Amino acid sequence: MIFALRWRGRLMQRDIYMFSNGTVKRKDNTIYLESETDNKKRPLPVEQIENLHLFGEVHLNSAFLNFMGQKGIFVHFYNYYGFYTGSFVPREQKVSGIVTVRQSEHYLNKEKRLALAQSFVQSAAFHMIRFNRKKNNMESEFVKEIQELQKQIATAKNVQQLMGIEGMIRQNYYQSLNELILPEFQFSERTKRPPRDPFNALISFGNTMMYTTILSEIYKTQLNPTISFLHEPSQKRFSLCLDLAEIFKPLFVDPLIVSLVNMKKIQPKHFEDYEGMVYLNEEGRKIFIASFDKKLSVTIKHRQLNRNVSYRYFIRLECYKLIKHVIGDTPYKPLRAWW
Repeated sequence: MIFALRWRGRLMQRDIYMFSNGTVKRKDNTIYLESETDNKKRPLPVEQIENLHLFGEVHLNSAFLNFMGQKGIFVHFYNYYGFYTGSFVPREQKVSGIVTVRQSEHYLNKEKRLALAQSFVQSAAFHMIRFNRKKNNMESEFVKEIQELQKQIATAKNVQQLMGIEGMIRQNYYQSLNELILPEFQFSERTKRPPRDPFNALISFGNTMMYTTILSEIYKTQLNPTISFLHEPSQKRFSLCLDLAEIFKPLFVDPLIVSLVNMKKIQPKHFEDYEGMVYLNEEGRKIFIASFDKKLSVTIKHRQLNRNVSYRYFIRLECYKLIKHVIGDTPYKPLRAWW
């Protein structure tokens, strides 16, 4: 079990990650994890938990989930291989009919939807180039191709055409990452379902952690996570998370992955192979999550707010900017990291 701490208000809020198999039970106002391995009861500090991530096989009951709902705690579930399977989301506390209606209007209006979708892709391309610049890789043919494709974003006639441009940008970006990592982690192409090599496994796991992080932040605002603009809304996913992830994957996830690989904190021994599917083992997940959660708490001096803001809070600020845009307050300008 990993306890990752961060401040929110006067209480120290925690994302707690459980890897042990066992049973979670409620007794009075305390939650306990009963481990299968040593039969010990471990109390969980409920008042200080913001998100609970369950990677092990954990037995729950309705009393536990009711208690999580009362306390406003998100519970995210992952399968044996570390792939995200779903979330228990407390009853929405911050709802706004006006925001939902305006958000829907921007999806239904082709011009308004395209403008927002272009903003997400522009921010993604900016951060891809920024990362390569920081790594002194601007002479790469793949980076030059990204710069050429970036010019086409503003001229896309519809979201489908834009998605095609985004796909080509991302293909070149992944090839540029190949130039930045150790030889034993280099890969031929992006494979998702399932990942076929260690680096693809890292990308998939990192994107999963970013997805759940964004989902938690969206629910702290009045946005509806199922109404998106770049990705097509679906009944089976929170597609607005995918939109916002375009901004934060090359800014946050990919630099973290490259750092972990090149500093040899993540090594080939941290992966398993099952029938052609490569995934992080438990030790590898713990190393990644500890670094991921630590980086989320890193702060940067915000130009407009004139105070230090964490990476996690930057995600929420994007949500607030989207709200201001859809209600007609302030036009949306996606994040472009200045640090």
